[in-house]
This record gives sequence, structure tokens and C-alpha cells, in this order.
Amino acid sequence: MKKKLILVTNDDGIFAPGLKALVNIAKKHGEVIVIAPNSPQSGMGHAITINKPLRIHKVDVFKGIEAYECSGTPVDCVKLAKNVVLKNRKIDLCLSGINHGSNASINIIYSGTMSAAMEASLEGIPSIGFSLLDYSFDADFSQAASHLSTIIKQVLKTGLYNCKLLNVNIPKLSKAKIKGIKVCRQAEGNWVEEFKEAVDPRNEKYYWLTGKFANIDQGKDTDLHALEKGYISIVPSGHDLTLHNSIEPLRFLER
Repeated sequence: MKKKLILVTNDDGIFAPGLKALVNIAKKHGEVIVIAPNSPQSGMGHAITINKPLRIHKVDVFKGIEAYECSGTPVDCVKLAKNVVLKNRKIDLCLSGINHGSNASINIIYSGTMSAAMEASLEGIPSIGFSLLDYSFDADFSQAASHLSTIIKQVLKTGLYNCKLLNVNIPKLSKAKIKGIKVCRQAEGNWVEEFKEAVDPRNEKYYWLTGKFANIDQGKDTDLHALEKGYISIVPSGHDLTLHNSIEPLRFLER
């Protein structure tokens, strides 16, 4: 049988340990092509490059795997993969990650990791974004490897139901083992933000964004609840931002 073609990308950059971990898992399930940013692109969301040229260069980063670094954003990587590098080839699955840090709850909106996967899903490609709740460069991805392999295998075998995109988050567990996998809804949350003010050597003020994430959803069917209990969370996601149950109540605005 012909091998499945799997596109792998991320937002932490071509040399990120999370990307290497994902490539090692993905190559067991098909032919892997990697196209990732040449520098970290966290928090870029669905940004695309329109005011300067994009460049891609073949790199020897993963033994036996065709890989390219891209000067643009994670979404640029997917666009170039589909329209240039893999033009006229059917991409069976797009994998993004493994991100160093959470993309659960509202974080999906800001995430370059999830935006890359979403861009592929917009093109009709089944896509999965993976994130580990550990921002460390030395994060341990090994405990989740077998679980992620199972998810990839099943999606390649059966496809996805009524969606093209999964947001998968992995708990950070130093001692306990991952309990399993839960399919959830996205929790409601927000960032309580603060800008740190300082002065540069030219006596000009500048600001550094910081803040803390606040979970405002106490539901037991959410991704945040699953992660807190030691489970990998899977949220079927999409790009339709319509709040459908508000359409009828807002008919009074029509003229």
C-alpha cells in the first residue's frame, strides 16, 4: 500500500525538541515532510506574510526525513507546503507541534501551532495540533508518545467526524502517569494582562506584555478539567466563529 503523506510543522521553529518528538512519532505512520519556521513564532496566530518575500531552504535536521525551514509564519509554512513543495500531491494529514506550552481553552486563538493546523483544515486536510503544558526547552515528551501515536493512527484509519481539526493538549506530569484521553469542549477562560513599563538606554519608555491565565469555567466536560485530572484533552475545533444560538434572538436588528 502507498504510504500516507503527512505534513509536519510547528511554531517553535525547525530546531525545537517538540518538533523532533512529533516527527519521530509521525514517521511510523507514513511519509513525513517537514516545513517549519526558521525561528520561533509563538503567539503569531493566523498571521501571514504579505509585505516581503518568503524563502524556504532544505535542511538536514531529521535523519531520513525531507525537511525545509521557512522565513515566514506557521501559516505561511502550510501554504507553501500545499502550493509549492507538495504541489499536485495529496496531503493525508497535517500535524502541528508538539508545542512547548498550553493551547487549551482560549489559547487556540493566539496559537501559531493551532493556526498552522487550522490553515491545513481550511484546505480540507485532516489536521491535529499537539501541545504539552510545559514551556521548558527540556520538556519531556516521551510519556505522551504512545498516546499521540494512537491518535494519529486512528485518524489516518477512520478520518474525523464532522470536523477537520483536533486541538490536543497534554498534561505536564512529573511523577504520575497520563490517565488516558478525553474528548472535551473548549473551556471558557481569559488572560488577565499587565504591561511592564521600563526605560531603554535612550530614555524611551517601552512595554513588555505579561499576565496570568484565568479559568472561568467550572464545567467538568472541558479541556482544562481533563488536563487538571491528568488526561490528554481532545477538542474538535473549527473556523466558524458564528454564535449560532444568537442569530434568532438578534433578528430585531434586521431592517
